[in-house]
Amino acid sequence: MIEMQKYEAAIEAILFAMGEAVEAGRIAAALEITTEDVYRLVRSMMDKYEAEGRGIRIMELDGSFQLCTKPELYDYLIRIAKQPRRHVLTDVLLETLSIIAYKQPVTKLEIEKIRGVSCDHAVNKLVEYGLVCELGRLDAPGRPLLFGTTEEFLRTFGVHSVDELPVLNQEQLEEFKQQAEEEMQLKLDV
Repeated sequence: MIEMQKYEAAIEAILFAMGEAVEAGRIAAALEITTEDVYRLVRSMMDKYEAEGRGIRIMELDGSFQLCTKPELYDYLIRIAKQPRRHVLTDVLLETLSIIAYKQPVTKLEIEKIRGVSCDHAVNKLVEYGLVCELGRLDAPGRPLLFGTTEEFLRTFGVHSVDELPVLNQEQLEEFKQQAEEEMQLKLDV
């Protein structure tokens, strides 16, 4: 009995992690049991899922098995899928995004010179969120990537073009520069 539970748990884990149909033979090889045992175990699991009224089921597809949602529950999935994903813009991401928005097209090296720290993670996150994209390569040694904002950036911040971004006057720029220098000095003192 314990052996059967162990195999069922392993099959469930395999089907869940793979996310697609997995051949019975591959499951058998992974568990070091026969293909017939896999069929017997999976069919037993199918019966249990149905008897327990679970939200998932196992489908058999031409000698393969796949874990999936019961069709009668699709409406719930659609409600969740239609909800917009919320991306959290941390201070680091906002700072990096601001530099890109005002300096575009801009390379990572230029962003790092302004921020004083590596920006790989921040730029990658902004690309993942669809707020920033690669615009091409700079015609310079190493051909670094150029980054700029996207239409999603404009939608998110409610502007029609980057020309509508607030213009910073020279006094504000000097104030920001002074704050940045003070922060750098604090970091050096620590």
